Amino acid sequence: MAIEIKRPGRVRRYLARRYGDDAFFQNGKIKVTYIRKAIEDIESRPPSKRNTSLLRALYLAILLKRAARER
Repeated sequence: MAIEIKRPGRVRRYLARRYGDDAFFQNGKIKVTYIRKAIEDIESRPPSKRNTSLLRALYLAILLKRAARER
């Protein structure tokens, strides 16, 4: 089963817009704490205002970071 990433760079652009340079390490990698913070922010909104596709992209980013670390 292959995971298709339909909008690569979406999470990176969202975190840069929302949190700025604080969400990234010096080498450009994303900090997991800011991904989790963004997930909490989206889940705290009422269901009609949640961007579910962005939420799924954030969860996928955590999954892929974990999979890369386990390799």
